[in-house]
Amino acid sequence: MSDAFCPECKRSTEVVFDHSAGDTVCSECGLVLEAHSIDETSEWRTFANESADNDPVRVGGPTNPLLTDGGLSTVIAKPNGAQGEFLSSSLGRWQNRGSNPDRSLILAFRTIATMADRLGLVATIKDRANEIYKKVEDLKSIRGRNQDAILAACLYIACRQEDRPRTVKEICSVANGATKKEIGRAKEFIVKQLEVEMGQSMEMGTIHAGDFLRRFCSHLGMTNQAVKAAQEAVQKSEELDIRRSPISIAAAVIYMITQLSEEKKPLKDISLATGVAEGTIRNSYKDLYPYASRLIPTSFAKEEDLKSLCSP
Repeated sequence: MSDAFCPECKRSTEVVFDHSAGDTVCSECGLVLEAHSIDETSEWRTFANESADNDPVRVGGPTNPLLTDGGLSTVIAKPNGAQGEFLSSSLGRWQNRGSNPDRSLILAFRTIATMADRLGLVATIKDRANEIYKKVEDLKSIRGRNQDAILAACLYIACRQEDRPRTVKEICSVANGATKKEIGRAKEFIVKQLEVEMGQSMEMGTIHAGDFLRRFCSHLGMTNQAVKAAQEAVQKSEELDIRRSPISIAAAVIYMITQLSEEKKPLKDISLATGVAEGTIRNSYKDLYPYASRLIPTSFAKEEDLKSLCSP
């Protein structure tokens, strides 16, 4: 028992907790001080034969509306020991007899989750990628195609739609061996199939150089001041008619900013961090160089400092 203030007794009294009803009752006047309270203690008990179990939680994962049974089906695990082998031989046969229509979907969702985790993507992107794969899988049109490329393409499209784009090279790094060309083809195939199914164009979201810039700067270990200057430069570059990909522009801006900072970065390091070829960065830099005075903020570099930029 513990003490609590009772409004009926107008003082602190001993209270009794009724576990069956979840009520807290004053021991002197019988007033119910709290009804249907929530028990916040552990929902499990540890038994003698389960003392070595590392995970005593007795509940499964959340429901998944993309699966036929909502992800609530039962799977018979294989116990340990001689008796366990006997049980698994009998119960296991029944387990295998029941065909799970969602087995391929579950494996695909696990692969997508693994790729997303390796890229540090949020749960909303995983869910969107799962939805895209489920739509394509329902069309029965991906048989015979590279499964890893299809899953990677679903993740790439999900990133675009959630306004958190990743480069094809970044997706390729976690795609279990699928090449950039295979992922690109899979992406085009998925978009075409879903557009035919929906009867309208598929919204993919617009890519901006600023979507990649902060991540690239982090890989290079640039200072906050340099990152802020690069972000301003990228925003101003959208006002210009530079016909280069956003990733190339981001890499070229970083190359320009690092030349004006104390910690200069070689072109090779920028190429590795951004996934853009050195020649492409040079060509993009060549296009941006005439506008350097408009792009670089004066708070970062003055007019005379821009003369230290190397000529393309």
